Amino acid sequence: MDDGSPTLEHSLDLAQAAVSDGITHALMTPHHMNGRYVNHAPEVTLATEQFQTALDDAQIPLVVFASQEVRINGGLLAALDAGDILATDPEGKYMLLEFPSEEVPAYSEKMIFDIQQRGITPIIVHPERNQGFMDKPELLYEFGKRGALAQVTASSYVGVFGKKVQAFAQDIIDNGLAQFLASDAHYMENRDYVMGQAFAQLAHEQGQNAADIFDENAKAAINGDYIQRLAMQPIKKKRFFAKY
Repeated sequence: MDDGSPTLEHSLDLAQAAVSDGITHALMTPHHMNGRYVNHAPEVTLATEQFQTALDDAQIPLVVFASQEVRINGGLLAALDAGDILATDPEGKYMLLEFPSEEVPAYSEKMIFDIQQRGITPIIVHPERNQGFMDKPELLYEFGKRGALAQVTASSYVGVFGKKVQAFAQDIIDNGLAQFLASDAHYMENRDYVMGQAFAQLAHEQGQNAADIFDENAKAAINGDYIQRLAMQPIKKKRFFAKY
């Protein structure tokens, strides 16, 4: 449906890789409204149901749920009000919010507020790969103080995207600014499942309790339950990130 798996066969391969990495449940999150891809809620729901049938037929023990990775944009609130945005959970408490890779738009704070006024908590996806957050990490802290959540991509955390992205992912987690690790797996080079490796690293660096909280938070996001936060603080050490 987007830049992910091109065929059902590849999707089943990805699913098997997920299971082999210890994953039992997964959100299907095609890009939506990002300037290149538009994947309306009914289409994603239908495709997810069809994929679940294919998984069951292939005897791959993975349970999948329909969602979207929604780009922040001027039409987002209208799409929310029209019911075209899929949450991560049945109650509609959480949604995955993506920023353009080069910036954090000036209207982002107002947009996050307006989303929250609709009873939805945005989960900011892969902030560690966003140049705007790299340049001004205090923005992520401010959004977190206002109630937004964030997830770091597992492959970023273990260094797949290079040292600069890894260092920023580390900063985000060290300062309590993320509550999740996500696979963001694609059927392409360097976009495999490394969740097991990332959780082992998280437990080693932050302690098993932190890793357990991240694990429980993933379940909570799917079920619409309370998301636990670690103590947040601004990122104090200023790094100078070139564009990765």
